[in-house]
Formats: sequence, structure tokens, C-alpha cells
Amino acid sequence: MLLLPPLEWTKPAFASTVRDLLSLTTLSGGSAAASVTGNLLIVLIWLCCWLLLGGVFLIQSHLSGSRSFSLSPSAVVNSAPAFVQPYLRLMRLDKPIGTWLLYLPCTWSIALAAEPGCLPDLGMLALFGTGAVLMRGAGCTVNDMWDKDFDKQVTRTASRPIASGEISQFQALVFLGGQLSLALGVLLCLNYYSIALGASSLCLVITYPLMKRITYWPQLVLGLTFNWGALLGWSAVRGSCDWSVCLPLYFSGVMWTLIYDTIYAHQDKEDDVKVGVKSTALRFQDQTKLWLSGFTAAMMSGLVVAGVSAQQTLPYYAALTAVAFHLTHQIYSVDINKAEDCWKEFSSNRNLGLLLLFGIVAGNFWKKSKETAEK
Repeated sequence: MLLLPPLEWTKPAFASTVRDLLSLTTLSGGSAAASVTGNLLIVLIWLCCWLLLGGVFLIQSHLSGSRSFSLSPSAVVNSAPAFVQPYLRLMRLDKPIGTWLLYLPCTWSIALAAEPGCLPDLGMLALFGTGAVLMRGAGCTVNDMWDKDFDKQVTRTASRPIASGEISQFQALVFLGGQLSLALGVLLCLNYYSIALGASSLCLVITYPLMKRITYWPQLVLGLTFNWGALLGWSAVRGSCDWSVCLPLYFSGVMWTLIYDTIYAHQDKEDDVKVGVKSTALRFQDQTKLWLSGFTAAMMSGLVVAGVSAQQTLPYYAALTAVAFHLTHQIYSVDINKAEDCWKEFSSNRNLGLLLLFGIVAGNFWKKSKETAEK
């Protein structure tokens, strides 16, 4: 029987290897910029190798009956070399819910653009998934650079790598440049229309963190930013946007973000008041559930319009019904004065987004069977 090396033997060797790579990438007399560039390379190499090794160790665990190995996000970060971990945490790789919420509107759009009876383009889904990880990481880096002084004053964010001093502003800036460069590489795999459309979202990514200083509606700006994929996914598949589908889908995504991020903002409302940060949670206060109900009605209306324009079928509208029930339960069961409850309901939005995606895919197959029956 083939015996695979245990994880404990592999990690030191791997860490030594990536440190050797770091020394190769530290040019110009060991400049800080080159060093951070090397760290970015190591982060990416670690992720790729960790996933590869993860597959090997899963096989080993299965053969040996062991259940100790984990591919959870926190395990990925904790298993990385110590000097890589702050960069992974800066990307929020240990908290992937934000990446899901950025990625899901892309999947809706890609799935709606699929031909009747066909699955969504798997290559596009993979490409947009990669882009979501990179752009969410870039967005978090920008956010933490802007909010360093605020984060130090808030218990939940004081341990973030920049606020705690693990990563300097300059290192974060170079790391941001690396992430955006890789994201540009992903974007350049798309058609010219989509490249221009995707590049136009960059100003939103950079300016969003400033909005909490200016307006009580930063969640609206986040919605405009996070749901850009609802436009980009369709154009990547079809070559350009069908605005009769894309605009109501984008609008619905923005409303969805207002719902989940207002719930999220209630975790920090006391600290936000102390440091002078604004949010919809502070704007709505005790009227939060009434406002969120209105956003839910607007979201569902937009999804109905998008479905009609895309000629969706029964499974899609059945999924919309389930989504509406999910949102209603989420809004009226959450205790906005308990941070743990806010986090729980906020995190449940990944399942909501997946539910809608499955509805779109099933609707496409129903559409094909319906066309076949009519012939």
C-alpha cells in the first residue's frame, strides 16, 4: 500500500521551500517592495499547494480512518507559515462569507445567461470565483488601510493585521497592488466589453470605505460595489449586457446587500457611535425591521422582473418564494441587539444566494423541457 507522508513532516519542508522562494524574489538589496511582492507570491503558492496537499491528505485520512485533517478556512490560515498568515487574514480568507456574497450575484447572472437546458458556464464560474477571492481580498485591504485608526478602537477589529501592526501600511499597499494585478489578469480573460465594464467598478472598490465617514448609507455604496458581478456575469457570457435582465438583477442585489449588511452593522453600532462611524443600522435604529421589509419587497420585485425578462420558468419562481420566506424569517427572527444573532443571520445569506442560483439553473432546464414538449 502507498503510504503518504503525514502533514507534520510536510509543513516544515514546505515552509523552507517558500522561504527560499522569498529570498529569490527579494531583489534590489532586499527592498521592502520586493519583500512584500515575495510575500504575495508565497501567499498564492501556499494556497495552491495547500489545496493540492489537502487532496493528498484527505485520501490519506480516508485510508487511515483519521478525521483530524480539516480544509476549513481557519485551518487553511492556521496551517500557513507564520509570516504568511497576516496576509491571509488581511484578505479575510479565514472568513469566506464576504467572498460568497460577492461571488453569488456573479453566479446568478452567469446562470441566467446560459442557454435553455444548459448548466452555467463552469469555466466562467471558476474564473469569477477566482476574481471574487482576489477582489474581496483587495477590498478588505483597502478598507483596513482606510480604517486603521478606527479598527484599533473597536474590539472586534482591533486584531486585524494593519490595526495590530503585523502589516505596515506600505506592505499593505504593495500587497494590494499584487492582488489588483492578479485580478486584472482574470479580467483580461473576458471580452472587451466586460473588461471595460469590470474596470469601471474600481472607483467603487476604492471609495466605499470612505462612505461611512460621510453618510449613514454606506451599505448602499457597498451594494453598488458588491453586486457589479450581476452586470459582468451576463456580459462575460453573452458579449454585452441585456439591460432588461441585468438592471433589475443588479437592483435586487443592491437591496439584498442593504438587508444583510444592515444586520451585520448592528454588531458594531455602539462602537460606531464612539468612533464617529455612520451606518444604516444607526440610521434605522428601532425601525430596522420595517426598512428591511421594504428592501425585501423591492428585491423580490426586481427578481421577478429579471425572471420575466429572461423568460424563466416555474422552478425559478418557486425558488423566489423560498427566498422570500428565508428573508422574512431572517428579518423577524434576528435580535438586532445581540451581536451573535446578527452574525448568524448575516451568514445565512450564503444559503439564500445558493438557493436562488439553484432555482435559476432548474428554471433553465425546465425551459428546455418545455420547448421540447411544445415541438
